[in-house]
Amino acid sequence: MSPARVQTSDMAVIEEVTAICRRLRLRYVREQLTDVMLTARAQRWDPAEALRVLLVAEAEGRDRSTVETRRRRARFPAGKTFSSWIETRSSIPAQTQRALASLEWVSRAENLVVAGPQGTGKSHLLEALGHHAVDQGLQVAWFSVEDLGAIIRRHRVDDTVSKAFGGLASMQLTVIDDIGLLPISADAAEGLYRLVDAAYERRSLALSTNLHPSGFDQLMDKTIASALVDRLMHHAHVVVTDGESVRLADALAGKGVVPLA
Repeated sequence: MSPARVQTSDMAVIEEVTAICRRLRLRYVREQLTDVMLTARAQRWDPAEALRVLLVAEAEGRDRSTVETRRRRARFPAGKTFSSWIETRSSIPAQTQRALASLEWVSRAENLVVAGPQGTGKSHLLEALGHHAVDQGLQVAWFSVEDLGAIIRRHRVDDTVSKAFGGLASMQLTVIDDIGLLPISADAAEGLYRLVDAAYERRSLALSTNLHPSGFDQLMDKTIASALVDRLMHHAHVVVTDGESVRLADALAGKGVVPLA
């Protein structure tokens, strides 16, 4: 509603309250103030009701802002959520998909390993679970395995590697995508091990991999692989995908691009 419809006698009050809201950082009260005052006057609200509506607007606005901040910090790669996930196109049983989406495994600090060939929906599923976890108020982080190697190199300089991975393990869910797609460097293998060790029995990890964890010794030093897999799999759900690549199937069906005019 336009401020022009507010009575002149109310303008001074609105300006004063707006200034106080800025000082107190009540952004959403400030945004709703004029409309709520007009509605309260028209419907003869009790002052307590007007105050309640403004405080609800502030609380809900802050909740939305917190969710969006957590979503940005998670650094999801593609914005894929369950809104674009087609349950029937996945080889994962529908009951299992729904159990994973309940996030009960995250509340129990259990891990998830989704293993299978390229194009079978592993990354999409994990990103959708990550977005869903953020919507449920959880803190989530997304990494490639080489991101972990970069963290090792960056913090090795000042001997803060343990501190860095302790911080990463404070996330309620950490996703590591596409293990086994490319060769794993020694730094990346160390980073993956340190993250698994730091999160062990405290926080949940979700991994997508082309190779079953039992074969991780093909990707890295056998000693590191053995210790990593031992901790990772102790409290883990392993979901195996199979079938043809969904991306390739879409491409062959002409669904990968908008047809040329």
